[in-house]
Amino acid sequence: MILKSVISLSRLQKAWILFLIDVGLVFPVFYAILALQTAESGPLLPVLEAYSRHLPLLAACAGGLTSAFGLNRLRLREFQGAAVMRAVKMSGVLGVCSAILMAFVDGSFHIGFNIIFAMVYFSALFLARQLLTRILTEIYRHSHAFIRVAIYGAGRTGMALARELKRSNDVIVYAFLDDNATLSGMSVNGLPVYSGVHAARIKEQYKINRVILAMPSLSADKQTFLSERLQRLGLEVQTLPAFAQLYGGGELLDKLSSAGVVSLLSRDPLNEAMVHGCSAYRRKNILISGAGGSIGLELCRQVMACRPAKLVLFDLSELALYNAEAEMRVLAETAGVKIVPVLGSVADAVQVAQILDDHQINVVLHAAAYKHVPLVEMNARVGMANNALGTAVLARAARAAQVERFVLVSSDKAVRPGNLMGASKRFAELVVQDLAARSSRTIFSIVRFGNVLGSSGSVIPLFQEQIARGGPVTLTDERVTRYFMTIQEAARLVLLAGSLAEGGEVYVLDMGKPVRIGELARRMIAAAGYTLRDADHPDGDIEIATTGLRPGEKLHEELMVRRGAQATTHPKIIRVREDHLSELETAAALRALSEAIDRGCEAEVIEVVARTIREYAPQSLPENALQCQIVMAHRSAELSAE
Repeated sequence: MILKSVISLSRLQKAWILFLIDVGLVFPVFYAILALQTAESGPLLPVLEAYSRHLPLLAACAGGLTSAFGLNRLRLREFQGAAVMRAVKMSGVLGVCSAILMAFVDGSFHIGFNIIFAMVYFSALFLARQLLTRILTEIYRHSHAFIRVAIYGAGRTGMALARELKRSNDVIVYAFLDDNATLSGMSVNGLPVYSGVHAARIKEQYKINRVILAMPSLSADKQTFLSERLQRLGLEVQTLPAFAQLYGGGELLDKLSSAGVVSLLSRDPLNEAMVHGCSAYRRKNILISGAGGSIGLELCRQVMACRPAKLVLFDLSELALYNAEAEMRVLAETAGVKIVPVLGSVADAVQVAQILDDHQINVVLHAAAYKHVPLVEMNARVGMANNALGTAVLARAARAAQVERFVLVSSDKAVRPGNLMGASKRFAELVVQDLAARSSRTIFSIVRFGNVLGSSGSVIPLFQEQIARGGPVTLTDERVTRYFMTIQEAARLVLLAGSLAEGGEVYVLDMGKPVRIGELARRMIAAAGYTLRDADHPDGDIEIATTGLRPGEKLHEELMVRRGAQATTHPKIIRVREDHLSELETAAALRALSEAIDRGCEAEVIEVVARTIREYAPQSLPENALQCQIVMAHRSAELSAE
């Protein structure tokens, strides 16, 4: 009960306790010094009576000073450095107050007495806080309500992280771990530094349950090694984001990511803030289509850091738009950005034109798309209407409104597409390439990348969920490989590429090496602390079940068709040149696709796509396209007769 009561104290209650301690220390300190001074000169009681009115006033001064200096409002963990100097100043001022009050009692200044009083009072205040810190640390060590952390890396980044975490209400940092032998045994920011090989001992000594890797410059392979070693000790391992994000607002713990997934990809992520691309978005009116989706929402977050004038969130899903608008409202309060949520479809030409005109849009980031391969494969008409025709509607409206920049977020599945989703994205690319060739005011560009960690439909969240349930982990084919990058990195590079564009470029993001999905599944099972169950290990925990490739799924994805990629000013952004259709060919393809969609025949839709995207070869048609046209002609005739 006592433990629970201490932990549940509010910040105001804790401030009052420290206030009363600072006030209460005046009496024992003053009495102790007075007793020592008068021990040889006579009885103590008359002297105490003489100062009986002085002490309450001095205590009141202590209360006022601790409030004025903010010492009672400081967390105990923050009582160091500058805070200690504030306590020194407060004690000195309190000594002056004591001298003045004593002068009213006997008409003389007792300089030596009050200097000693100030020094002893400061010592008592300092020791009281150290004692309270030690007591509370022991209480928290035996509580499950707090996260007990060690930071791996005692450099500048680790020290900055320790300072930030001290502001958190539910995290206690106990120690640093570092492989630098010269730091072992030292104290940094008031925390002991231990060698990394002693992680197991530190875990038991401090009851550590989480380690944060604060070494952004460390290679992905090294982070993987450290992560796996620490996880085998039963520790949760997280990695630190870009150093600049420590000061980007929000809760720091929300910005930490699990080391298990990212490090298992063995890929060095992009660790830099959005700095060089911001000029293209600062003080601009920006529309983001698909703003409630995983990519669109991250684009919103990244754009907010560039301080646009207005951010229009455009989405078809009411729930997704509601959640996106709620999050952006919070960010907009400090950024001074106007947030406008708009519910609708990019395929609605009337609404799109109105939005661009009403809000005087300068930049369009087009992330709206149906992207689940099996669903688009089974819903060809709707998928092509949204992904291809929707892009045409939005891009044409952007050119008509003389928007400054239009950036299409595309996919690696658009390269030699093996499924309708990829074909729909390649169709959208052709539309944008055509407009770019004929636009003098709007800069059109395309950014193409692969799978994104954490996006809807990503295989990694599926694996995590299956592992948490105890398996099996479902794998389509052991040979399947995919490219991966974090959602934050993808959004940042999309914005950077969009700012580099001069018109008509297709940008490809450096995704690193492709990852074999089967190997990734095995690593994730091991990282979660389980063993693989297969023919060689029948007593293992989780098995991998192979289900076979889904309709339209490829074994390997590509990022470009043609050779001859060109470097850009950013090492992770590559410019490629892709073939595209002529103006007449593009117009004819769009007209044919629109007519097929209007007639409601999915086989005809697929046939049009196959004619337009030469690299796309559909596996099968649901029915003959000519039969669709005959049926529709009969229906039209029947309706006319009626």
